[in-house]
Amino acid sequence: MKQTIHTDKAPAAIGPYVQAQKIGDLIFTSGQLGIDVEKGGLAEGVEAQAHAAMKNLGQILSAAGAGYGNIIKTTIFVKDLADFAAVNKVYASYFEGDYPARSCVQVAALPMGGLVEIEAVAKL
Repeated sequence: MKQTIHTDKAPAAIGPYVQAQKIGDLIFTSGQLGIDVEKGGLAEGVEAQAHAAMKNLGQILSAAGAGYGNIIKTTIFVKDLADFAAVNKVYASYFEGDYPARSCVQVAALPMGGLVEIEAVAKL
């Protein structure tokens, strides 16, 4: 059975989608932009946006009863692949060496003019 996951501690969806869906013991998050929830807009710069995206993922996972250690797969979308190393450094800081599988791709553009967007699949 599908269960919609929502938390006010992460940005609301900016379109016709939800923050995450939980199906059995799997959680599928929507892509999270680098939105600073306190400011209500994108964080400044790619590193700050990567941190904000990861924090938003963490809040959504927490609302579903999971954490970063439950992530089994992520996809990272970057506007500029030249930011790969900076995003990697931020991303790695959210894990304790047990990294999930991952893809990282450069895209032409992201919503709201974002520089990075991250989605995840987690298992309870």
